[in-house]
Amino acid sequence: MIVYDLCIARFRASAADERSTAPMALDPARIEAIADELLVADRDRTVVPLLTARNPDMTVEDSYAVQSIWARRRASAGHRVVGHKIGLTSRVMQVATGITEPDYGVIFEDQVFESAAVLDFDAYSNVRIEVELAFVLGKPLAGPDATIFDVLDATAYILPALEVLNAHVEMQGRTIVDTISDNAALGAMILGGSPVAPDAVDLRWASALLYRNEVIEESGVAGAVLGHPANGVAWLANKLAQHGTTLAAGEIILSGSFTRPMWVHKGDVVHAEYSGLGAVTCRFA
Repeated sequence: MIVYDLCIARFRASAADERSTAPMALDPARIEAIADELLVADRDRTVVPLLTARNPDMTVEDSYAVQSIWARRRASAGHRVVGHKIGLTSRVMQVATGITEPDYGVIFEDQVFESAAVLDFDAYSNVRIEVELAFVLGKPLAGPDATIFDVLDATAYILPALEVLNAHVEMQGRTIVDTISDNAALGAMILGGSPVAPDAVDLRWASALLYRNEVIEESGVAGAVLGHPANGVAWLANKLAQHGTTLAAGEIILSGSFTRPMWVHKGDVVHAEYSGLGAVTCRFA
C-alpha cells in the first residue's frame, strides 16, 4: 500500500510539473506545415530531417499541436480513433532513445491487427517492435487527478500486445518534440492472448519473452513501466486533461514498452510469450 501511495503522490506531482510546460513557440502556419510534411512522409514511406534542427524553438506543446492536426487530417480522411499509445515509460526505453519523459500518440482503427497477422514491411519506416500490455477501458477515464486505482477500476480487461514503431523523423538526435510530432512513432499494434481482468494477475510481474525467428532477443517485466503499467495509463489521462481530452469507454491503451525496441526486417517472424496472459505473433512480408 505504501508503494501505491508513493505512486499516487508521484503522478500528482508530475501532473503539476507538466502544467508548467513551455507554451507554443511556433506560429499556426508553421505547425500546420509540419503536420502536412509528416502526412506526406507517412503516405510516401519516407523520413524527414529532424524537426528540432529546423525549428530550434519548438516546444512540447508545439509538437502536440502538430500531432493534433495530423490526427484530424486522418480522421477527415475517414479513419476512426480507437485508442492511445504511451511511449517512453520505462527506464530501458528512455535509455534506448535518450528521451527522459513519457509521450503519447493516437491509435486509428487501421493500425490494429490480431495475432498471427502478416504486415507489409514496406508500409513502415525504421521498423521496430516493442512489448506492451493493452488496457481496454470499460468506463471513461479522465484527469487531471487520475490514479492507478482509477485506471484499474475503469479497465475492463488487459491483453498482451506488440507495437510496431514507424518513425518518419530521422533517428539520430531525435528529441521528444520530434517523436511526439510523429504521433509517437506509432505504426501498428498487434493484440493477442486472452482477455484478463485487471485484478486476475499481479501486473507488475507480468513478464514476457520476445522472439525473432525463434531466437529470444529481449525479455522484461511490466513493472518496469513506471512501477506498474497502470501508472502509464494514469499519466496519459492526466496529460490528456491538459489538452482538454478524456479517455472513452472502449478505448485501447498501449501502456508502454518494458523491453528495448527490437529492429525487424522483411521476412521476420516475431513472437512474444507472456506469463499468465498468453502470446502474440506477427510476420513481416
